[in-house]
Amino acid sequence: MLTLYHAPNSRSSRIVRLIMELGILDQIDIRVVSVARNDGSGGADPANPHPESKVPLLVHDGVEIWESNAIMLYLTDMFPETGFGRSIGHPDRGSYLSWLAWYGNVVEPVLVCEAAGLSHPFLDSTFRGVPELAARLKAQLEKTPFLLGDRISAADLLVTSPFLWMPQVIPDVQVIRDWIARCQACQSVQAIADFDQAALSA
Repeated sequence: MLTLYHAPNSRSSRIVRLIMELGILDQIDIRVVSVARNDGSGGADPANPHPESKVPLLVHDGVEIWESNAIMLYLTDMFPETGFGRSIGHPDRGSYLSWLAWYGNVVEPVLVCEAAGLSHPFLDSTFRGVPELAARLKAQLEKTPFLLGDRISAADLLVTSPFLWMPQVIPDVQVIRDWIARCQACQSVQAIADFDQAALSA
């Protein structure tokens, strides 16, 4: 049994979007919970078993999997036939794992610091900055339309997600803007917007 704890219009929305792309919406019990929001609304939900009262949290037969990149890896490994991940033995497996890890280790810290106006040599030396992030993406996207080649993958869904929350931090680099637009052309974009709106209205 797979259960996803989800708060509409949050980081877990990208997991629901992946679930839609994988075509497994009917195989997962999605439970809507509240979370504390940056604007001060919401709060911890006793129905959410996440150890930090956050989302997403995936539970598979009693085992908890947290953090978006871990959940995306877990689901794409469970459903390899969709092609949204790269299974063990695939020549792009290492690149897939690296992009998923890069998101959590570099992309989100860099963009959050940028949005918050934080700058410090320790931050720059540890996480690098927006120019380095943009250069890394540009170098890849000048070679392939998506991070892993000619087809969109879970890595693209993950790495583009903060740019959708914070469009003001999108680098002014055309190949990056074009890549984001390609990722947003998927039907799942409207599908997750409708799903979250329905959950909020329920």
